[in-house]
Amino acid sequence: MLNLVQHTPASWCYTDNAGVAHFNIVAVRAFPLSSPDTGVSIVSNTGNELAWIDDITQLDEHSRTALNTLLSQREFMPEIQRINSVSSYATPSIWQVSTDKGETTFTLKGEEDIRRLTWTRLLIADSHGLQFVINDIEQLDNASRRRLERFL
Repeated sequence: MLNLVQHTPASWCYTDNAGVAHFNIVAVRAFPLSSPDTGVSIVSNTGNELAWIDDITQLDEHSRTALNTLLSQREFMPEIQRINSVSSYATPSIWQVSTDKGETTFTLKGEEDIRRLTWTRLLIADSHGLQFVINDIEQLDNASRRRLERFL
């Protein structure tokens, strides 16, 4: 059992096996894109690793829910579901997209900011460093795929 408690809306506490409480901790995935359920580290506010979780799925339900809540507060990666428009096929360009978090506009500085994770999965970084994911290019509508293909 992983002893995680939300101390305040933005602060979490981890109590280790010796009974020492560590406040303002963060959880960090070792492989956030390729293997998100394996290799999670609980890190102190000074950067020291306090605990290592080999596999989130092996935790009891309460611990897994708490850890996933802690991780979701740190990670924010909207999934692009549709590319509504692109200002130009030369970079920098302004993209208007629909994501699982709503409509947004961002600036793509260069083609190098589109990273292929797998054959069908992409990671796109905007000019401010915010990461967007396309989990499956094949699931995009035809117009979105055509707009995207000009940058790949």
